[in-house]
Parts: sequence; C-alpha cells; structure tokens
Amino acid sequence: MIAIIDYDAGNLKSVEKALTLLGQPSVITRDRKEILQADKVILPGVGAFGDAMEHLKHFELDKVIKEVCAKGTPFLGICLGLQLLFDGSEESAGVEGLGILPGDIIRIPDTPGLKIPHIGWNSLDFQNNGRLFEGFDQETYVYFVHSYYLKAREEQIVKATTEYGTHIHASVEKDNVFACQFHPEKSSAVGLQILTNFAKIQGGVC
Repeated sequence: MIAIIDYDAGNLKSVEKALTLLGQPSVITRDRKEILQADKVILPGVGAFGDAMEHLKHFELDKVIKEVCAKGTPFLGICLGLQLLFDGSEESAGVEGLGILPGDIIRIPDTPGLKIPHIGWNSLDFQNNGRLFEGFDQETYVYFVHSYYLKAREEQIVKATTEYGTHIHASVEKDNVFACQFHPEKSSAVGLQILTNFAKIQGGVC
C-alpha cells in the first residue's frame, strides 16, 4: 500500500488516479499509524510553502514524515512536496522546512521571454544514476508547474536537472528519500514509468 499524505494541499487525487492506473493500491490519509505502516509514502502538493508547513505541523505530519524517513520507507516528494523536504523557501521568509535534505528553494529569476510560473514541458538531463530514471534516455520531457526551484547543497543527490531561466535541480535522491519538482502524475507515459520505478524500490534506512 502506498500512503498519499493528506495535509489539505491540492493535487492528491491526480496522484491517486495515476497509481490506480498502474495497479498500485493507495490511500489518501493523514493517519499516523496508516502512514507508518505503508510500504511507500508520497507527499504531493501545490500551493504556498508557508501554508503547507503550517498544515503539516497542525496535523503533526512533519513528525510523521521524519519517522518515515528514519525507518527507511521509500518516500517521494512531488512539486511542493519536494520543496518542503528542504531547509526553507524564499516564498515564505522565516518559515523552516522539514530539513530532511540540505538545500534552499529560490524564486525563478525573471528572464525575457520566459513566463513565471513555469508551466509546461521541459527536458531533463540525468546524472548520478537516479533509480527513478532507470532505462530513460537523455532529453526526456516531463511536466512542470512552479515559480520556485531547488538549489540543493549536495550535488551528488541531484539526479535530474532542467533549464528555465536558470539551472534547476529537478529531481533528487538520497537513500530512501526521492523528490521531483515536476509532476510525474501529469507527465504521460514517462511519468507513469517514474512512478512504476518508485513502486519497485525496496526500503532502506537513510
């Protein structure tokens, strides 16, 4: 069973729908016991960083997420879910993120000819042998919707990058913790394969 963490953020149902299409049983939940007993855990989300952290703390899901990572359960953050794993975001000054991975979330710089938010398909460049992207060719396209991007402090955890006015760390992996700035559940066959690869990953303590 894959637990999809419910913290009153958007986009939960589309992740559930994609997993159902793949034949992967899932449940949208904020129940601590249910999340900790799950084989895999996904933190999706769209919205503001500060509001999201407030909701996670209100439901004490920040503590649950840290427990999940500590016990080695494969964990996937998507879009806002990626951003929340890091230290903080320029979107919400003074608000601490989960701090599970080291790095900061920065606003995409204004660039002539490029709209913010970044909405649409961009190609990925792969590096450091990410398990989510096994069997993929370079220049694989996925779907993004975001105004802020990750700058990780550990280059070795970065598994995919893209360019949109700046160099964006689009996906990271460290032990059992995975995250994508893009939306695999909205990225057609490529995204479904990424979710399939995640579903195949075995647990291991981070």
